[in-house]
Amino acid sequence: MVNKGVTGIRRIINAAGYSYAGLIATFKNEAAFRQELLLMAILVPVALWFGEGSIEKVLLVSSLLLILIVELINSAIESTIDRIGSEQNELSGRAKDIGSAAVFLALLNAVVIWAFLLLI
Repeated sequence: MVNKGVTGIRRIINAAGYSYAGLIATFKNEAAFRQELLLMAILVPVALWFGEGSIEKVLLVSSLLLILIVELINSAIESTIDRIGSEQNELSGRAKDIGSAAVFLALLNAVVIWAFLLLI
């Protein structure tokens, strides 16, 4: 939890620590995040090699980063829903499905960007 009385550089350092902890927790607990990191490790060098100019390289790499960002949000949603309860609930299922759909659209976004920039 963020201490409301902490300000300045200490607040920034604390926030960075919480972010790091979130990345580590997601890496340890979410196979999809690990798979997407592997995908990124493979495709970032490809993007830097084949991207023609800075803008193309930024678009290719940022489309991959967006996948990780959306996966982190999806994982947070799933953890929150699981914390609330394990019984079947229509709203809980809908929240998880919507988070999954967001990841799917982030993946589709990357495919479209890569296809337009590298194949067309």
